[in-house]
Amino acid sequence: MSIVTLLPFIVLIGAMFLMTRSAKKKQQAAAQMRNEMQVGTGIRTIGGMYATVKEVHEDTVLLEVAPGVHAIYAKNAIGAVLADEEYNRILDGADPIHAGEPIVPDDASSLTGDTAGAEKADKIDLGKTAAPADADPAADEAKDAKPADEVKDTVKADADAAKDDKKSGDDAK
Repeated sequence: MSIVTLLPFIVLIGAMFLMTRSAKKKQQAAAQMRNEMQVGTGIRTIGGMYATVKEVHEDTVLLEVAPGVHAIYAKNAIGAVLADEEYNRILDGADPIHAGEPIVPDDASSLTGDTAGAEKADKIDLGKTAAPADADPAADEAKDAKPADEVKDTVKADADAAKDDKKSGDDAK
């Protein structure tokens, strides 16, 4: 066999070696992080829950999820050990990254400075209002409308005509 035929196999084996090597390094780093966990540090689980470490055992960790609420987790369930500053920032809800930026309101009413318009916008009147008699198009239509008896007679006549057309269509066959 020539080297050209073996070259694709060599490249595949090399790529597989590099991928498994990087994955193994990540696993070792995660295991080291979990083993160096100390009591009192803040962590994030793989499910996204933040907690404080109370006790560290061989395969498990006792976490304080909320004040007075404790839970036992497997060490493998710890996704990250957080620095104290980051953990406190997450728990307090403070975001120092965006602290100097101006706060943008959710609506444009505060940008106009007109507070009277804002009060009117808050109260929406859904009741019916009386309109002038000359501007009511429904009243004009009511004057031109046919009585109910005439409408019924027209509908009945149309239905009879449709039956007759159907019968005459059947006779033509």
